[in-house]
Parts: sequence; C-alpha cells; structure tokens
Amino acid sequence: MVVYLIEKYAINLKIVNERQTKHGDFRTFANGQTQITVNNNLNKHQFLLTLIHEIAHHVTYTKFGRVQPHGQEWKTVFQHLMIPFLRPDIYPNHILPLLANHFKNPKASTDSDPKLALALKGNTASHGKHFIFEIPEGKIFLYKKNTYKMGKKRRTRYECLNLSTKKTYLFNQNMEVLLIE
Repeated sequence: MVVYLIEKYAINLKIVNERQTKHGDFRTFANGQTQITVNNNLNKHQFLLTLIHEIAHHVTYTKFGRVQPHGQEWKTVFQHLMIPFLRPDIYPNHILPLLANHFKNPKASTDSDPKLALALKGNTASHGKHFIFEIPEGKIFLYKKNTYKMGKKRRTRYECLNLSTKKTYLFNQNMEVLLIE
C-alpha cells in the first residue's frame, strides 16, 4: 500500500538522521519538486504514521495547492489515507483505539496526543533515559545539555526550572530526559 502511494504520487522520499524537533517533513522547492523526509530512528509504527502524515501533505498540496499545513483539507486527506492501515495486522490492538480517537480530529503531531505517543514508543523510553512524568518533583535531570529541576504538573505538561538561567520551562509529559542521581 505504501509503495502504491509513493509511486502514484511520484514521491521523493528521503530517510534522514534523527531530528530533535520533528519526525518528518514535506517540502516544496522553487523548481516545483517536492520532498518528504522521515527520521531513521522511528519504530515501524511511528515510521508508518509519520510517512502517511507527510504523504497527506503531498496529496493535499497536489489537490489544493498552498493551504493551511494542518487545516481541514489536510485532515481529511490524512484520515482517508490512513484508513487502510488501521488494522490489527499492521498496528497492535492496544494502539488501534488510540489511533481511532486521534483520527477523529488529527493534530499536527502525534506527540500532542500523549497516550498515543507513549503507546507508539512501546511505553518505553530510550536506553538510559526516563519520561518526564516518571521524574519525582524536586529531582534534577538533564535535557539538551541543560540541567533542570522537576516541578509541578500542570494540566498536561510539567514546570521545570532551568538551574543555570533560573527560567521555568514547560515540558511535554512524554519528553525523554536523563535523570541525575
């Protein structure tokens, strides 16, 4: 199914090294060419979802031209492209209800849906790291070479104090950090 979409829409797909801020992207160039990139560190479930997300941008651009990147046109295309993949032989049964809920109104990033993002990661942080929601209040952790002190949980994110700048930052609950013992 993926090969069919890539061939049908003549997609220029490039697998790239991990980027901190995104799993994939869709670009148009001045010469009219387009390109989709997807990070190489994603597991098969994250990779497929990200790839279809980016293909949806390509299809939306092809059909409608320049529109809001995650507007209604894109949401509709994304939903239609994902339907054939929402099957138990592709996604595990525990992820399917989370995907179904996500696709009622897909967001710009699966990371904005914490339960889905956690399930797609297999409920496991990278080796040696912890999810921010696992860090007890008052503990010290490292993120991007900065040291933070864990604060209180707000509605969906955590307040964390940067110990060098004394500024407070909000962290997504599924952010992976290195706990300092």
